[in-house]
Amino acid sequence: MTSPKPRRKETTIAPGIDRESLLIDARRELDMPARRLFGKQLVSLGGLAMLTGCSISDNKSVETFLSRVSRLNDGVQAWLYDPNRLAPTYTHAELTRPFPFNAFYGVEDAPEVDGEDFRLKVSGLVADKRAWSLPELYALPHAEQITRHICVEGWSAIGRWGGTPFSEFLKRVGADTSAKYIGFKCADDYYESIDMATALHPQTLLTFTYDGETLPTKYGFPMKLRMPTKLGYKNPKHVMEIFVTNTFPGGYWVDQGYNWFGGS
Repeated sequence: MTSPKPRRKETTIAPGIDRESLLIDARRELDMPARRLFGKQLVSLGGLAMLTGCSISDNKSVETFLSRVSRLNDGVQAWLYDPNRLAPTYTHAELTRPFPFNAFYGVEDAPEVDGEDFRLKVSGLVADKRAWSLPELYALPHAEQITRHICVEGWSAIGRWGGTPFSEFLKRVGADTSAKYIGFKCADDYYESIDMATALHPQTLLTFTYDGETLPTKYGFPMKLRMPTKLGYKNPKHVMEIFVTNTFPGGYWVDQGYNWFGGS
């Protein structure tokens, strides 16, 4: 006598839930790599609900469902991320002029940082916690890149950035590269964090110049972290402190519902 097959758990989606609107929101949480991984047949409310283990029955459960889809997306992107794959680079002729300003405030409200008094604070899981002046940072090995900035709002622009490879800076301060996260605190109350694999990516750059000139205030003086493998909101400007940690630091937009991994 054969044993009965285990019953498949049914996905509950209450009749009052706007299925199409919910599916649009769920798809917004998944980028192209995630869709390629799971296949179009799973990008449905039933498929996603089973993957997240949610029963979609009221407003609270909808919020839980979308939150879990977002975390699922982060995990998929991290799994697919290739630390050796380079983002495309461009020529001077392809630069976007002017490069657009973008922040959660107007350009006139960009923070003014005194470069002479500035000291970059370094903390967390690092051997050397001394603060860095701008002349000391400028003396680090120099690299440049012309890469595309991709904004989550749907536009992109090509810019020329100069600075030092972030992996080189982490080496200089004796960062624990087995740690999970690098966090950033900024002069404009912005804050962000990235995974260690992205921090060590060869194109991740601690930038001090834009198009051959000292980084303008509107683009993030005294320094900006430039990562062409990440969406724009993951690239913090006006960086004042860098810390290495195993405790999840979140981020300004991430804590408001954006994906944390933020791959472009």
